[in-house]
Amino acid sequence: MSELDQQIERLKNCQYLNEDEVRDLCQKAKEILIEEGNIQAVQAPVTVCGDIHGQFHDLIELFKTGGECPQTSYLFLGDLVDRGFNSVETFLLLLALKVRYPDRITIIRGNHESRQTTQVYGFYDECLRKYGSQNVWRYCTDIFDFLSLAALIEDRIFCVHGGLSPSVKALDDIKSIDRKQEVPHDGGMCDLMWSDPDDIQGWVFSPRGAGYLFGGDIAEEFNRINNVELICRAHQLVLEGYKTMFENKLVTVWSAPNYCYRVGNIAAILQLDDNLNRSYKIFDAAPPEKRGLIGKHPVPDYFL
Repeated sequence: MSELDQQIERLKNCQYLNEDEVRDLCQKAKEILIEEGNIQAVQAPVTVCGDIHGQFHDLIELFKTGGECPQTSYLFLGDLVDRGFNSVETFLLLLALKVRYPDRITIIRGNHESRQTTQVYGFYDECLRKYGSQNVWRYCTDIFDFLSLAALIEDRIFCVHGGLSPSVKALDDIKSIDRKQEVPHDGGMCDLMWSDPDDIQGWVFSPRGAGYLFGGDIAEEFNRINNVELICRAHQLVLEGYKTMFENKLVTVWSAPNYCYRVGNIAAILQLDDNLNRSYKIFDAAPPEKRGLIGKHPVPDYFL
């Protein structure tokens, strides 16, 4: 068994890597991610996953539901870290799988893959608590800058963490963004990670303080201009695990069950077959006996 395979097995058992191993893993991941585009092309069949938020034991339940990687090809829509108590193990396991099977797992950036946000909502504090220094947090947040901003499945399904932007009419507008930076406070890159669909017409500034709310007319125009049939996104808690909108032109997928260990929601993944037929699989949180002690620190009240 290779050293990387051994690390993957340790991470699957919720054992975190030492600092030198994290540094080396991040360097290998950077070499792979730098070759990927702002919009990463993804082939079907593939399973699409929404927010995970450091809920490691529920990520293991997700793999039990959807199949192990590399047997199943996965696309993760960001927000892998913060709020849960195992962001370190969650992010490093997915990163290690990316290095081991680069063509079988795609990770795009969410609004929580950010230095500023992780200093408020848990990942920074977790790294300090587990490693005693900022170094691992720095290695990981440097990787955030290399993650793709969106994915395109078979040129027909547009995948993004948050939503659309008035600065992004065509896919080429995303391809021209310099993504290797901290998430800006406004502009196209920011909006892709922060915006939400709503039952409105046109654009409205988002109550989140970043991004926009956009209506079905905006989604329909985007799909028409870019010749795509579906916008698949995450970013919003859905108690039923997934929610379709705008006459099935958009879907929200949420993959963190019993969010923050107390909301009581179920989670979902979206399975797409060779012909892009859609199948949603729902799953519950890991049972308490598998979870162990999830931590002594309260989770911030942040449910946006």
